[in-house]
Amino acid sequence: MGELPLDINIQEPRWDQSTFLGRARHFFTVTDPRNLLLSGAQLEASRNIVQNYRAGVVTPGLTEDQLWRAKYVYDSAFHPDTGEKVVLIGRMSAQVPMNMTITGCMLTFYRKTPTVVFWQWVNQSFNAVVNYSNRSGDAPITVGQLGTAYVSATTGAVATALGLKSLTKVNAPPPIVLPPHLPFICLPLPHRSSTPTYRLPTSLPRVPRHSMALRATKRYISSPQHLPPLVGRFVPFAAVAAANCINIPLMRQRELQVGIPVTDEEGQRLGHSVAAAKQGIFQVVISRICMAIPAMAIPPVIMDTLEKKDFLKRRPWLGAPLQVGLVGFCLVFATPLCCALFPQRSSLHVSRLEPELRARVREQNPSIEVVYYNKGL
Repeated sequence: MGELPLDINIQEPRWDQSTFLGRARHFFTVTDPRNLLLSGAQLEASRNIVQNYRAGVVTPGLTEDQLWRAKYVYDSAFHPDTGEKVVLIGRMSAQVPMNMTITGCMLTFYRKTPTVVFWQWVNQSFNAVVNYSNRSGDAPITVGQLGTAYVSATTGAVATALGLKSLTKVNAPPPIVLPPHLPFICLPLPHRSSTPTYRLPTSLPRVPRHSMALRATKRYISSPQHLPPLVGRFVPFAAVAAANCINIPLMRQRELQVGIPVTDEEGQRLGHSVAAAKQGIFQVVISRICMAIPAMAIPPVIMDTLEKKDFLKRRPWLGAPLQVGLVGFCLVFATPLCCALFPQRSSLHVSRLEPELRARVREQNPSIEVVYYNKGL
């Protein structure tokens, strides 16, 4: 077997990034949770292989598959710009297990206000760690920007969750004192809890007008009901979506101020564009929201059905681990597939650039119709 050639471009992903399938294969490798189980020695060995190959030194006996494996292990644990080892929960390979736990708990403990606030805070704290750990070298995140984004996203998520929670009446209504004659004038409804439930008959017998308790009860029973209880299970998703719309633009506010680098097809830098930054941030927000949809929409529907079954009624302690497991199964596929919705190296037509940059690009190379930029994750 001959020595491995030095013309393998490990600066780019292994698979064709112009196709969705190629991008999906790339992100399935990047987000592989098994990389979290690698020891420090294995990470250092992969780093040495990659750095030596980039320096023109091939490790004896190294195959192409081993080189690509080392490259993805290295990328999973070390910052691409600084070369520093990323904290464990900030790595892309930690996305599935961490989000599985946090999202599962958000979907399980959604009924009480303290738990809603706590898990939204935990989620935004985790997002802050991920965003800081994967900060760009071209547009570094300052402590002030990180703090502003963290506080704003947490506030937005909690406000959205509590606002929708109040609309869906996630908590049980406060107990009311039933007048003694209520069971005689109302018809009982089938119910699953120990609290009696009634509806008014079509013809109501005459009762004293001074019976305030009865009139209040009649108004409560006859008034339009709030949204169905199932909707309450989707409150965490709405909160996460709102937080993403706040958090990501704030975390990348410097890009919105000065722009991000745009290049030609060969990678030659042409300048900085705010228009490209806006498009890239929009794509990331869409990807993040789509990433949350399967994990936060499918399990609630399944759990709403299962919780009505006798099996889960007799074993309520199974609810939380079952929900976390369902979320994890969804995230294993949703995370890489939604990261692959848009190319990492996205394109923008020259006509959509800022007038000054567009004129400069046209002057330097009139044949250029499309520029490229890194959209981020």
